[in-house]
Amino acid sequence: MSAIQYYEKTTGVLARIRATQLERIEQAGEAIASAIAAGRRVYLFGSGHSVLPVLDIFPRYGSFVGFVPLYDPRLMWFNVVGPGGARELLWLERTEGYVEVFLQSYPLAKGDAMLVFSHGGLNAAPIEVALAARDKGLTVVTVSSHANAAAARPTHSSGKRLSDVADIAIDNCVPPEDALVDIGRPENVAAGSTVAAVFIAMSLVAETGARLAGKGHAPVTFVSPNVPGIEKDHNQRVFEIYAQKLYERD
Repeated sequence: MSAIQYYEKTTGVLARIRATQLERIEQAGEAIASAIAAGRRVYLFGSGHSVLPVLDIFPRYGSFVGFVPLYDPRLMWFNVVGPGGARELLWLERTEGYVEVFLQSYPLAKGDAMLVFSHGGLNAAPIEVALAARDKGLTVVTVSSHANAAAARPTHSSGKRLSDVADIAIDNCVPPEDALVDIGRPENVAAGSTVAAVFIAMSLVAETGARLAGKGHAPVTFVSPNVPGIEKDHNQRVFEIYAQKLYERD
């Protein structure tokens, strides 16, 4: 069954992440925890389908204040064709110079961190976010397919791939074509990068949360109302604390 093949392929990807990427995930968790404990920000970025792990990190039950997602509707699709469609998005995320304008709205500063997701690691948008963050002194963590980067020529004018710009480059361990299941045709079906990226994202949340607790810094956590003992206004206070920190900048 193809469904079983997808299960086996994705569990194989997760096993490779466990076997080869745990040290980098731990390093990234320490860098992120140190930034949050110091009152700094951890920005999150992805375009196209790579916005999914960003959406999943915060706000999400079990995650906490300190993460600042960077969302741009023009770098996400809301339609298949036409306005907000995939073709327009794919053109824009490959166009150099746009991200420089987008980032003008955010006060990136030394001591912050930037976590960038991109399966291919070749498009202009994620590379230019990482370059801008590095130039401003942020710790840059990337999650991308290193096999894809090795198989393809750089397309950005800098000659860089996303992993080249990182302080800590995490491999999502997914093959370049992303799709995993052989159905007897030249092309495979059923992508694996979203499962891998969200797994790494939640691993980073877990690692960061544990390290914050170890530093005596209690995370301000967004909690399911089904958890016993949680006050009714708990999550409202989480949003208030997030908003307060968002509009403060030393």
